[in-house]
Amino acid sequence: MQYEFLEIEKQGQVSTVWLNRPDLHNAFNEGVISELQAALNAIEDDREVRVVVLAGRGKSFSAGADLNWMKKAGEAALEDNVADACKLANMLYTLSHLSKPTIARVHGAALGGGMGLASACDICVASTDAKFATSEVRLGLAPSTISPYVIRAIGERQARRYFLTAERIDTKTAQHIGLVHELCQPEDLDATMDTVIQAILQGAPEAQAASKSLIDAVATHPVDEDLITMTAEHIANLRTGLEAKEGLRAFLDKRVPAWIGGIS
Repeated sequence: MQYEFLEIEKQGQVSTVWLNRPDLHNAFNEGVISELQAALNAIEDDREVRVVVLAGRGKSFSAGADLNWMKKAGEAALEDNVADACKLANMLYTLSHLSKPTIARVHGAALGGGMGLASACDICVASTDAKFATSEVRLGLAPSTISPYVIRAIGERQARRYFLTAERIDTKTAQHIGLVHELCQPEDLDATMDTVIQAILQGAPEAQAASKSLIDAVATHPVDEDLITMTAEHIANLRTGLEAKEGLRAFLDKRVPAWIGGIS
């Protein structure tokens, strides 16, 4: 597929999705959303890909929504407005629920929807020049479609402050409140990314997908009999699978498992 607003790089088992509107700080419109949806769907179906990186060309990760697009949407009929917003919401859901580990490579501005993209990824690596914000209230809006992922990342209490104040969040604060996992100097961003990627590639792909779905199932569920049974069945199913058998054999044989350097 040819992309107008994205650039896709595939190196071995890593696919990098570059937001590629550098002149507009990678602000997204309906075209960007549509292309991201298509790219994520294609990556999900590509068995060679083990890790997905989301990054931005130019000076910023993403400054959020293109204001001309937002103005156009605001002038549309309500049903058209809902349909347009659903495309963004569905794309964020797809990003959040990919079976493969996702990493946001953040530098410069990650504002509004850009902060939403970073929050929807499993892991966020940021350089010290990054700035985050849920800036919507200053435009008379709310961070509606990104809210499930931002609240999941920073918690309800922090969201109550930053959704209401729209303050810029520096990287030290972003790391402190749980949004950023790894923080580094701009010149060390790619090396830091590679360290995280190599750690992911040591794990088994089906087990990682199962771990992601496990988090979704457990995170907001009370610890009751249903959850206890579900987690027991979850590990039992994994223990009888080919990956677990290969992993245990490799550990006992003191060799690397088959999935390292290839598809298990």
